[in-house]
Amino acid sequence: MEAYLGTVLIRFAHILFGVLWIGLLYYFNFVQTEYFKESEASAKSDVVQKLVPNALWYFRWAAAFTFLTGLYLLYWLSITVNIGIVLGALMGTLMAANVWFVIWPNQKKVIAGAPDAADAGAKAGLASRTNTLFSLPMLYLMVYSAHGGGLPMIAATDMTGLWVGIAIILLIEANALFGKMNPLITSVKAVIHSGVLLTVIFGALVHYL
Repeated sequence: MEAYLGTVLIRFAHILFGVLWIGLLYYFNFVQTEYFKESEASAKSDVVQKLVPNALWYFRWAAAFTFLTGLYLLYWLSITVNIGIVLGALMGTLMAANVWFVIWPNQKKVIAGAPDAADAGAKAGLASRTNTLFSLPMLYLMVYSAHGGGLPMIAATDMTGLWVGIAIILLIEANALFGKMNPLITSVKAVIHSGVLLTVIFGALVHYL
């Protein structure tokens, strides 16, 4: 009973931190970024100096605790791991890594007004848009794997879908680290459409391959 209650509480924490993390991700991409396109320089500077640091604090720690609670759940639920959980967990892990090792270091330069602030902002923006792209299929795979049923354990799965999914994820992440912003994720509408399409692709991979 105690072990079951502990797992329930960890699930609760995982969802709570995840809501905070993804909610702030959408705020940065759908609200703040669009505001910056229209705001005056003085207003933008005020937001960067006073609002952004506080929002990034919650953002990065929510990402960290979402990852840690998810890792704990994977440990306890390892006997029921399926392709959806593996692919979703890989996306979530890369998203958390992007927050801590790409977005946060570069945003610190932007906040400090470093000489390479413009370049740093572009790198952080690309990683953030990539996380937004990942977020839809990641959420679908996690929810379906936990509540939808129907996916066999990884040991009983045709591995084609898994390897194709991993390849797609790593290619997208490689662009986030070494590539550039492209039309598929440049605008809010584009990244939403691309996220939905990627969700359909991953849905097909886990259900039909």
